[in-house]
Formats: sequence, structure tokens, C-alpha cells
Amino acid sequence: MKESILVFNVPDRDTKLKIELALFPLKVRLKKVEKCDYNQPLGYLAGLKELEPAEGVYDGDELPDTMFVFAFFNDARLNQVLAALRKCGAGPFPYKAILTPTNQFWNATECFEEIRKEHESMKF
Repeated sequence: MKESILVFNVPDRDTKLKIELALFPLKVRLKKVEKCDYNQPLGYLAGLKELEPAEGVYDGDELPDTMFVFAFFNDARLNQVLAALRKCGAGPFPYKAILTPTNQFWNATECFEEIRKEHESMKF
């Protein structure tokens, strides 16, 4: 599968442009996920053909912050991408996840909540 980044809730056009410019030289597929698709499994959004789409359209609240989900990266490439995102001046972006066999079935709100809980547990 092609390296892909799912990005949720980009706050403004300037931030989106900075992210795109940072990732363009790395030839990484960036997919901005629309709010109406937040109910879809992350694996489905990343292009895993064996996952079925969820029924209906998401009509809940927007995520509280920007979230990235990295799919199909090896460690070296992931480090390159993270460095580019740090340097682009659009962040910080504290809500990041790697697509795993477990979270590929989660939707955006489930993933965001899990990351938020992990951040909270690390504060103490």
C-alpha cells in the first residue's frame, strides 16, 4: 500500500498549505478527511480494500483539534515526515496515530479520544 496520511480538522487554509508544502517533496499521499466521513473506519479511509464502509454520514461535533493518522510507513519514512511537519511552522500537532491492526476499525472520534486519554495518562 502507498504511504498515506489521513488528516482531520485542519483549522484553516494557511495551515493546510503549510502541511501540503512540507509533505510535497516527500511524495506522501495526504488525504484530508471531511467531517461527514468521520464515522468511517480509519483503515477504510486509508484504502484497505478488505474493510467495508460504515453506513450513513457522520453528523456529530468537529474534533477538538487536528489529528493525523499515518498509514503504511516504515520507521525511517515516518521520522522524515514527522520532522517535515515539525519544521513547517503549522503545528504543533499533538494528536497523531499510526494505523494498526487494532485501530484500523476505529472511526475518527474513537481514535481521537484514545489519543487524548493517552496524553492525559502521560501528564501524571
